[in-house]
Amino acid sequence: MRSGTEKLVVIALGGNALLRRGQDGSFEEQYENVRKTAKILADLVEKNYKIVITHGNGPQVGATILRHEAGKKVYEIPAFPMDVCGSETQGFIGYMIQQALGNEFRKRAINKGVVSVVTRVLVDREDPAFKNPTKPVGPFYAKEEMEEIKKEHPEYVFKEDKARGGWRRVVPSPDPKEIIEGDAIKRLVETGFVVVACGGGGIPVIETDEGLKGVDAVIDKDLAGERLASLVRADKFVILTDIDAAYLNFGKQNQKKIEKIRVEELKQYIKEGHFAEGSMLPKIIAAVRFIENGGEEAIIADLNQLIDAINGKAGTHVTR
Repeated sequence: MRSGTEKLVVIALGGNALLRRGQDGSFEEQYENVRKTAKILADLVEKNYKIVITHGNGPQVGATILRHEAGKKVYEIPAFPMDVCGSETQGFIGYMIQQALGNEFRKRAINKGVVSVVTRVLVDREDPAFKNPTKPVGPFYAKEEMEEIKKEHPEYVFKEDKARGGWRRVVPSPDPKEIIEGDAIKRLVETGFVVVACGGGGIPVIETDEGLKGVDAVIDKDLAGERLASLVRADKFVILTDIDAAYLNFGKQNQKKIEKIRVEELKQYIKEGHFAEGSMLPKIIAAVRFIENGGEEAIIADLNQLIDAINGKAGTHVTR
């Protein structure tokens, strides 16, 4: 491991770094959010930390799929499959981060380049997730709309969300196995670049007789972020979200903030069911895997508390 301020940190940006609740999702809104995030990231770089960045893309990929569907209906432009829509969002989100962080570096006379890598992540075609799709993508549909889509795409799986009034497509969420562009990412990091990679969990691909093939699936971005952090042998893996830490009994009167915890104790809390699937649980699992794969410290914290979290003054800290 590196010493002092030479530490390498992989930062997984949550959705609030790109899009805030109540916003429409225009480019201007998202870029302004990224610009504010870039200031926080630049503060860390000024303290001589090396950083690698990954990010979510849930709302963005949903909007991209809608644009393709609208283009098909109105202009008869062929819609692209989900894996290609994922690559599109990696590109434009990467561009926003490159632009905003690069501009912030120029203002501060920080001599660092920022580069984005369109990243594929290998998943196992026999992963049980493919037989049990659970990850919602795209908009809500009325039952009649859902049935019309099913006529054209009988392979699609929809689940009803009675609480929110509609049907929504669900896709598999397989476990990430390998980052295909791993060697390129490592070389870029070693030569001093700030790298943006594995956006949205990476583009899921499987092995076939003809080579790698993209699939309709969503890899959890924090689990993919752990693969990235372990790949580049990061000292710290920081998962940034919109709450200040992980909690036991979250949302209940007896909720308790987890500040510092060893990995074995955290694994016991997982077994006891303290963390919600699709919410905090993947973050906790990613933190555990990072430590078990040789990482020094995993941190779960609020985006705006990044510097305090790195300094041990905020967030949840998981160690060996």
